Amino acid sequence: MGMTFDTIAGELPLVQRVWSATCDAPTPFTSVAKGSSMIAFARHRHSVTVHVRGPETKATQLTCPEDWEFFGVELQLGAYLPLFAPAALADLNDALLPTRSGGRVVLDDRDWEMPTPQNVDVFVGRLVRAGLLTVDPAVEDIRHGERPRGMSERTAQLRFRRAVGVSHRRLLGIERGQLAAKLLAAGSSIADAVAAGGYYDQPDLTRAMRAATGHTPGELRTDIPFLAF
Repeated sequence: MGMTFDTIAGELPLVQRVWSATCDAPTPFTSVAKGSSMIAFARHRHSVTVHVRGPETKATQLTCPEDWEFFGVELQLGAYLPLFAPAALADLNDALLPTRSGGRVVLDDRDWEMPTPQNVDVFVGRLVRAGLLTVDPAVEDIRHGERPRGMSERTAQLRFRRAVGVSHRRLLGIERGQLAAKLLAAGSSIADAVAAGGYYDQPDLTRAMRAATGHTPGELRTDIPFLAF
């Protein structure tokens, strides 16, 4: 009983992963901090809502309702829909796309076929070809401390924030938190998580884990059942 969460596919253009989740009973879970944007779909009986979501800078406690199905695409870092600034969508301030009868999604004043978890890659591909989903190629270089030739530091940081929705510094903090949380959830020691995440000491790690996951390092090591990375 509870939530079933699966990664359906990866290695799709501009997509980190495709995921799905179902709940056969009301199930609390934690959505952890993450840097990527997302297109998510929530289905209940014959109704589907479509959400464009930005990065999450902090953990959020949520509940998966009974008999709901969710699926979505977590986008490659720096991939976004220019119609929706990622910074404006941060921390679950989702943009809700209109839908029409017959299962159509309205985006850019056009109707699009509602995807399923099995063919959402086709939906993503159509958005890319229509110019409604794009990626800033400079983001990956800036993420690793480099800048395209001739680009000032200020321009690089503004461009990074426009595409990602958070500053480069904030993203690094989110990624450090994710790494440490995954190590702890896999059974690594607190000392190893401190070292891997570059934290000063255990109290520093504890503060970071509370912000990023809503849990202490000790709680993360006890196999929390529903933690959505």
